Amino acid sequence: MSTFTLERLSFQHLSELPHAWQAADYLALLTQLDFDSPEAIAPAELKEMCQLALTDLEPAAAAETVLTYLFADQLTKGQFDQLAHQLQTEKLWEENPNFALHQGFFNATQLLYEAYNGKFPHPQAVEFKVKVTAANPADLALLDHEPAATLLRLLAPGLSDRALLHRLFGEQLAGGEFAEAPAILWQLSASEKTASSVVFDVISSDYWLEEFKFADTYEASLPAAG
Repeated sequence: MSTFTLERLSFQHLSELPHAWQAADYLALLTQLDFDSPEAIAPAELKEMCQLALTDLEPAAAAETVLTYLFADQLTKGQFDQLAHQLQTEKLWEENPNFALHQGFFNATQLLYEAYNGKFPHPQAVEFKVKVTAANPADLALLDHEPAATLLRLLAPGLSDRALLHRLFGEQLAGGEFAEAPAILWQLSASEKTASSVVFDVISSDYWLEEFKFADTYEASLPAAG
């Protein structure tokens, strides 16, 4: 077994994901909405103009526009229509069975929630820094391979046994194939590396990792590499 010490360094809530929407995205949406001369809009005003243009539509039509932009090559016309209606009442970034679409659903809902002053579900994500220190410095290399799955296995002991992650992914956390892991940890970056430790900055839905705000410093183990 490889043993690690995990220390939560920070924890905060986010209402939108960093860099989720850029000027180029607002410009593309305005073009899709047949807005006159969107390229003439000052970059600082693009977001507001995009949201105003969306609110000229009924909420379902606005939702379909945003989803079509985000998932143009991934979904069918029928799916767009169905999801656009669901987006108004359901937290699709939690409830939809296609995990690969969750981050996009979050970003779509965030834009529409803001544009429509709360007529869409309230999106909330979490961001935290966690320091991972290996008892044997060589074991840090285990985090280079499938870092999302490996880190989730180390984060899990910091959650209660009743946490959703344990209930839905017990087998994967024990070491099985964990294909959903990169879609659960939406953004994952490493910094402050030393010979025996690394700090991870993690962004995910509060649906999965809200409970990590209560985590104290603890030890966690990974099976030895085969």
